[in-house]
Amino acid sequence: MASALNYVCKFKSFVILFVTPILLLPLILLMPAKFVRCAYVIILMAIYWCTEVIPLAVTALMPVLLFPLLKILDSKQVCIQYMKDTNMLFLGGLIVAVAVERWNLHKRIALRTLLWVGAKPAQLMLGFMGITAFLSMWISNTATTAMMVPIVEAVLQQMEATGSTTEANLGALELVDKGKTCELPGSQALSEGPAMGLREKRGRKNMCKAMTLCVCYAASIGGTATLTGTGPNVVLLGQMHELFPGSRDTVNFASWFGFAFPNMLIMLVLTWLWLQYTYMGFNFKSWGCGLERRNKDKAAYELLREEYRKLGPFSFAEVNVLLCFFLLVGLWFSRDPGFMPGWLSVAWAEGKTEYASDATVAILVAMLLFILPSQKPKFNFCSQTEEERKAPFYPPALLDWKATQEKVPWGIVLLLGGGFALAKGCEVSGLSEWMGKQMEPLQAVPPAVISLILSSIVAVFTECTSNVATTTLFLPIFASMSRAIGLNPLYVMLPCTLSASFAFMFPVATPPNAIVFAYGHLKVSDMVKTGLMMNVIGVFCVFLAVNTWGRVIFDLDSFPDWANMTRTET
Repeated sequence: MASALNYVCKFKSFVILFVTPILLLPLILLMPAKFVRCAYVIILMAIYWCTEVIPLAVTALMPVLLFPLLKILDSKQVCIQYMKDTNMLFLGGLIVAVAVERWNLHKRIALRTLLWVGAKPAQLMLGFMGITAFLSMWISNTATTAMMVPIVEAVLQQMEATGSTTEANLGALELVDKGKTCELPGSQALSEGPAMGLREKRGRKNMCKAMTLCVCYAASIGGTATLTGTGPNVVLLGQMHELFPGSRDTVNFASWFGFAFPNMLIMLVLTWLWLQYTYMGFNFKSWGCGLERRNKDKAAYELLREEYRKLGPFSFAEVNVLLCFFLLVGLWFSRDPGFMPGWLSVAWAEGKTEYASDATVAILVAMLLFILPSQKPKFNFCSQTEEERKAPFYPPALLDWKATQEKVPWGIVLLLGGGFALAKGCEVSGLSEWMGKQMEPLQAVPPAVISLILSSIVAVFTECTSNVATTTLFLPIFASMSRAIGLNPLYVMLPCTLSASFAFMFPVATPPNAIVFAYGHLKVSDMVKTGLMMNVIGVFCVFLAVNTWGRVIFDLDSFPDWANMTRTET
């Protein structure tokens, strides 16, 4: 039996890749309608995305081949979906993130914050979570985790070494003071030593688990707070523009931040409490009591201060990158804040036409990074050395294309494009309308229940497949359902988009989990036990957000006019 299973596993990828399209062929042979042909492509891509028999980005290119062949869309209509305004927004955000990483600005921000928070375990864990979440809002959660975990590991090792030294010193003191030790009953002296040692060892293990888990969880949670923080958020923006072109700027950087940032803060606090309760307990030890605890805290603080000192003073390049970052965020927030006219209305809006979008701002700042110098230009021509005279007057820019193209994850850009192509195919083929009609009986179910059930399904599904692929597959279906039952599409699409980032249970669910797991402090059972509750916390927080301040920001109680509109032109 075991050999048979091994034989099947050996050919699993081959079978899925070549047999699946053949098994699905009866769909289009028995019902040759256009929407059935589109469903064939979507089901095939869903299977390939879930099993990853070929790279996700390659699967995302399948509409370019299959939509024209199956007469769903012509090639020009499909290809234009792969470089839309939303893709440019995401690309601009990624280039800014590359600049932040290249000049180590993220590490400086992280260490400075940790020094400010303090080195007591409970505070340190909260500090790690806060800075990881903040960085993950602007750069990829994978890069954030990869940068933060070595810092966590170094702090833990320093605390461990200090703890061992303190124990050795205390042991020496006990040997010197033999007379007093002998006064204790023999059985008590023998039994308390090993018990205390085991308890201390278990406590250290648990602290390592909590400190590493807090980083990967905070990275996933932090990415949800900004529109460019993680792939699913960008997918939502693109699907809104594709499926509901009349929605205009209903979802933009400012409105999304107003909705998702408070949710992120609540999740971070609840996650910190959950990890504290599960691994470290609500006792005074975690807040720093006792000689050994104080020594460990001091050692951890000294390590962080030494790492910060190694970075040296703020460089000219870091200052320029920081200014570009502030410019980006400021222009995003002030473009169309909602509660007051933004700079867009000054000269870049005529009637219903808005010439500048969040993507315009992202590309502006991205271009500045290739222009602004990384060193101070030298104007003292008279006192220059021979080498300085030979060097170009204008120093190298903050970024060069060679380094940038190596760092930008182009696969995600293609993945987003594949999602937009699928949404376009669903709309043109009539699949969206057909799915909507099948879901009309859901009108009898309370909207809050629908939202809770669907976000829970997405949270479970995203544990097994890419979060971008999950939102790409589900959002068009949820949009069709909402339109059919007269429910504001955002009431379902918002919680499901956020839930797609809640991959907390398995090491393979998301790259931050895999990075943390590789350090060896965790078992799979630890991640499953802790991550299951994390999913519950996530779904609960999203449900709370959508039914409170989300209702006000996006006017979720009414069915909007833009949800009745369908895009009929290319």
